[in-house]
Amino acid sequence: MHVLEDMKAEDITVIDLVGKTSLADAMIIASGRVNRHVASIADSLVEALKASGLQPPKVEGMPACDWVLIDTGDIIVHVFRPEVRQFYNLEKMWGADRPNERLVG
Repeated sequence: MHVLEDMKAEDITVIDLVGKTSLADAMIIASGRVNRHVASIADSLVEALKASGLQPPKVEGMPACDWVLIDTGDIIVHVFRPEVRQFYNLEKMWGADRPNERLVG
């Protein structure tokens, strides 16, 4: 998370996925201003993860840098250009706009 803040990522949102999916425990969504900013954020995050001794994450979307997905296994990080983020609206899909929603069961 500090890497995202250090790289001036915007609108950082953390979504708790525990009990919603087996894909990961959490999803982090952030925006970069333009493609180059998205690429810089993603590169810095991948390098920080590697330096921490964790297994190298899976990365998708680096050539275009409209939307870069970084999968660490437990956490999935999405870095978007703002208009692409608005189009896909993952926060709504995963219920981040409804923080009090709980699964019944």
